[in-house]
Amino acid sequence: MSSIRSTLAVLACTTLTLTACGGGSEDPLEGGSSGDSGGTITVGSANFPEAVLLGEMYAQALEAKDIEVERNLNIGAREAYIKAIEDGSVDLLPEYTGNLLLFYEKSSSETDEDKVYEQLQGALPEELTALEMSEAVDEDAVVVTQETADKYKLESIEDLAPIADKLVVGGSPEFRERQAGLRGLEDVYGLSFAEFKTLDVAGPLSIEALNSGEVDITQLFTTQSAIESNDFVVLDDPKNIAIPQNVTPLIRTDALTDEIEQTLNAVSAELTTDELAGLVKRLEVDKDSPVDVAADYLKEKGLDG
Repeated sequence: MSSIRSTLAVLACTTLTLTACGGGSEDPLEGGSSGDSGGTITVGSANFPEAVLLGEMYAQALEAKDIEVERNLNIGAREAYIKAIEDGSVDLLPEYTGNLLLFYEKSSSETDEDKVYEQLQGALPEELTALEMSEAVDEDAVVVTQETADKYKLESIEDLAPIADKLVVGGSPEFRERQAGLRGLEDVYGLSFAEFKTLDVAGPLSIEALNSGEVDITQLFTTQSAIESNDFVVLDDPKNIAIPQNVTPLIRTDALTDEIEQTLNAVSAELTTDELAGLVKRLEVDKDSPVDVAADYLKEKGLDG
């Protein structure tokens, strides 16, 4: 049986050249192809480095339990990857509790992390299950340069009110539409900016645009090393347009087994915010591969076998 499985694995890797097979030898930041081979778990992710890393971590943890895995990482924004898990193109994703809740229940105003998670359970469709959430939190942050903060005496998003019409805000297309983004800044805080510029998802375009002065405000994620390394200032959010974002595995209910649940919950039980920020720094600063960073972390935590 093992020889048959090995032969099939070789054929699968030959045929699906874009899929990282086996131990994930190809860099998942390049994306992959989806597939549904009976008993195989297809792991997807959003299109930013931390999400790819978490997807790779889940994939390797499952492979350590001899569960067959395919990867379809780096899919796109939530609208794209949720469609993929709903239609069965992927079975498993790393997600964030608050924004996932708002995707399914836009009217939610909950800000307590435990209650957000509890409310999420009732908001998800029956075909999806959120497993145990991690202590690790990565929240949306509205950031400015230290120079801009000093010039306008900015500490909070509320401080933008007198000068917003002079400022250019930039972010991803999704940022423009979301409660934790431009929509919340406009609707909740009543801000009206001079211009919006479309950039990337808290990536190098956004960082460069902020540093160069092309934009005055953008959105990054709180685990990103770029905030500290560029001396950016995270503005306080007293009206809570950004709600708690605990990392949690999202899986198709029909793909869930006791072993998969136990394996993924064990990963969540270990992961902390500080650890996640350190892992992201390896991706952003050291330019390490998500495959290597995930493998090192799982080995350190004894989750690699």
